[in-house]
Order: sequence, then C-alpha cells, then structure tokens
Amino acid sequence: MKAAQVKRTIRRPEDERLPLGKTIAYGLQHVLTMYGGIIAPPLIIGGAAGLTPEQIGVLVASCLFVGGLATILQTVGIPFFGAQLPLVQGTSFASVSTMVAIVNGDGGLQSVFGAVLAASLIGFLIAPFFAKIVRFFPPVVTGVVITMIGLSLTPVAANWAMGGNSTADDYGSLANIGLAGTTMLIVLLLSKVGKAAISRLSILLAMVIGTIIAVFMGMADFSAVGHGAIFAFPQPFAFGWPVFEVGAIVSMTIVVIVILTETTADILAVGEIAKTRVDSKRIADGLRADMASSVLAPVFNTFTQSAFAQNVGLVAITGVKSRFVVTAGGGILVVLGLLPVLGRVVAAIPTPVLGGAGIVLFGTVAASGIRTLASVKYENNLNMIIVATSIAFGALPIVKTDFYDQFPTWFATIFHSGISSAAVMAVALNLLFNELKIGTPKRDGSAYAAAPPRMLIAEQIPRIVKASEVRGLLEGDLFKSGKLIDADGEEITVVDEDEFKSIVEEYRKKCQEAGVRCPDESEFIRSGPPAAQH
Repeated sequence: MKAAQVKRTIRRPEDERLPLGKTIAYGLQHVLTMYGGIIAPPLIIGGAAGLTPEQIGVLVASCLFVGGLATILQTVGIPFFGAQLPLVQGTSFASVSTMVAIVNGDGGLQSVFGAVLAASLIGFLIAPFFAKIVRFFPPVVTGVVITMIGLSLTPVAANWAMGGNSTADDYGSLANIGLAGTTMLIVLLLSKVGKAAISRLSILLAMVIGTIIAVFMGMADFSAVGHGAIFAFPQPFAFGWPVFEVGAIVSMTIVVIVILTETTADILAVGEIAKTRVDSKRIADGLRADMASSVLAPVFNTFTQSAFAQNVGLVAITGVKSRFVVTAGGGILVVLGLLPVLGRVVAAIPTPVLGGAGIVLFGTVAASGIRTLASVKYENNLNMIIVATSIAFGALPIVKTDFYDQFPTWFATIFHSGISSAAVMAVALNLLFNELKIGTPKRDGSAYAAAPPRMLIAEQIPRIVKASEVRGLLEGDLFKSGKLIDADGEEITVVDEDEFKSIVEEYRKKCQEAGVRCPDESEFIRSGPPAAQH
C-alpha cells in the first residue's frame, strides 16, 4: 500500500462529520452552554465604565461576533493558526478584574482596548515558545490541571444556580436553586434515556425544558426581546481609538500569560477527552489563533479571547468530538452578533437553568481529570505528593477568594486563577521530583523513566498497512522512500524480533542502574501491539 493510502487510513476523532441537522443542534448546545460566560464580561465592564444599556448592548454583540470568528478560526484552522480541536472561543473572564481596574483609571474604556491590543500582540509573539512547555505536561500534570478546570468552574455554576445577580432580592432563593436542581435532574434523566441522540442533546433539551418551566413559574422574562435593533454590524472602534498606557499594558500582559496557560490546559484537556494527539506544534497553532483573535477583538469593541473550559466538559459529557460541530457553534455566535434580537432571546434563558446544567458540565470536566490521574503510576515515586499539593494549592483562591488580596498585583493576577495556580505548582513539582535527579533517591523515589526509543517490529508492517490495523502508527506517520517517518521528520527504527528484545533488555539495565521505572515493551512501540503478540 502506498504512503498516501496508509496516511488516509488514520482518522482523527475530531475530524468526524455529522449530518447537518445534528451539527447545528450540537453547535447550538455549545452556544447555550457558554452564553452566560461570554456575555458576563461586557456586562460587568460596561457597568464599571458607566455605559448606557444601548452601549452595553454594542459590547455584548461585539463579544458574540468576535467569539464566533475566533471559534471558527480555532476549529477549522489555517496554516499556523488554529488547533483544529472542538474548542469554543470567547471573551476571557480571567481579564475582567484587571480591565475593571483599568476602566477606573484615567484612560477609561479606551485604555482597556489599548492594553488588550498591545498585550495580545506580545502574547502572539511568545505563543510558539510558550507551546514548548508541552513536554512538561505529563499525565500527572494534565490530570491535575483538567481536574482544577472543573473545580474552578463550580463557583460559577453555583452563582448561576442562585440567580447570577448577588444584589437581587431573590438571589439564593429556594425558587432559583429549585429551578437549577430541576434542570440538573432533567439532564440526568435524559442522559439515562436509551437513545444516544437524546442523551447527547441532554444539555440542550434540559435548558429548553427548564426555560419552559421557568415561564410557567413566572421566572422568565422575554419582554426585552423586542427592544433594540434587529440587525447591526459591529462598528470598528465604536468607542473611540485605543489609548496605550504602560501600566495598563503591563497588567494586561500578565493576564495574557494566564490566558495562554489556561488555553494550553484546555487544548490538552480536550485532546485527552477526544483521545487525539496534541503536540507542541498543535498547541502553538492554537495559541496563535487565540492571540490573533485577541488582537482583532479591540478593533470590534471587545476583549481578550480564550478557550472556554465549560465547553470542554460538554465534549466529555456528550461524546461528540467533531470540531465541525463547534464550527457550527461559531457560526451561530456570528449570527447572534449580527442579529442582536436573537441574542436577546438566548439571553432571556433564566440564569438558574444555566446553573443546573453547569453543575453537570463542570463536574464532568473534573471527572475527566480524575480519570487521567487514575492512569498515573503512584508506586515508588512522589506523584501522590505532586497531585495532592497541586490540587490543594489550586483550590486556595477558589475556597478563599481574598487569599491573595495582600499580595503584589502581578502575583495576585496569576495565582487568583485556580487553574493557573494548579498548573504552575504541578509543573514545578514535576520538574523537582521527576525531572531533576539531584536529591532524588535512586530507589522508591523517582516516578519517571527516560523516554524509550521508538521502534517498529518488521513483522508488524504487513499488518499496519491494512486499513483495519493501524495501531502501530501515530498521527502524522508515513512511509517515504521505503522508510517509516514520524510527524517530526525523524526515521523510526525498524528491527526484527531478536533485535527488539536485545534493545529492550539493554535499556532495562540502564533504567535499573539509574534507579528509574523502565517502560514495558509496548511503550517502545508507542501505541503499537506488544512484541509478545507477534
């Protein structure tokens, strides 16, 4: 079989194409899941800037429009831009507190746009270098980060379930929490239904049913739907030209680093959930799309863009891994941005309904991280310490939101995010305990084994070229000029059975001398069948 034919047999889960109707339905489900999160920043910042309701409406429409374009870029991808993963992009909540502080300064909203533009350009330049940290994200790190993504979103779901507005008289009322609980129960019941189509749409259907219940309870208000323009194209620089202030740019650059960290975590998380290969190149493409969208955002009156963690949970709970579903969601966001009347309809969904669905969604993200951590080896190493310390450290700003209030602003900006806190601690401890040999006991102390050389047994090749058996190949491998080449252009060594066993035995001796765990035979093939099977 020719190289091109072998390559065509390799299918990425995220490249699946569903029927148009299902694609749109699942895409709408993604939009409803993240809608509350994407409109919250413009509402908060617009309020802090003293804007009129009409002006805040412009901010909201702009966020939807740019978020949709960013999502399409991230999922479809072009050379050097887009991770081509089911990732929903939107206005980052991580930058809200910093932008509110900038708004309250002398430059106002124009300084926010200037800071976002400058900081995003810096983020764009460092994105390829930032992506190189992927080698420092083994399962013990990614498991912690994915778990913390889910845990850090739980307060958001709780706030939604209580009503979303802490100043409202009914905030935290039994009616609000009861509606959220009912919505959650509907999600669970629909998930139990035998038909896969209904189960996969459980979140969307639960939101619709929850909203209908809210209407009969008098808890839904659609009166504002008819007020305002039906169609409006976002006007560039509607609030004036950006103002560039050094202090604001420095603060926003720190936020951008946090966003890069969180987006990297989301890319790794959705890659783990979709069971697809994610390397440093793919992360770099995703981060470049993230930052390019953020550079464009101030032009159309909106703010920094990032991947939405809650939608990672939706991928996990529905099992729909197609990136084109999320592309459809991006298209819906663009339409909502151009048709404010439709946006007002979606915005009328009661916040407790979103909260009930969010509890299941965000919990699913955490559960995905726990599943990853379950695959980590804890015997004869310090991985348990890494996991325990990182999760507890990441939980600090979640359970005690004022924990870093007395710290320098730059430090508080980074560590106020539970995701960033856990990521920084997990990477640091993994370096200390698993990468640095100095001070680590040779026995019962090290969790890692040096990366084994990748090999392929010659007897495998006739089996591999069959469309039904490609387990020995990774995404990007191809046969060229009689040689097997991996995605990085390196030749993969092809050996016979005796050579394979000899190399493995020699490698094991080196592992024993170094006091580290030696990989089993299947790890030398990397997803290929063990040698004993041949």
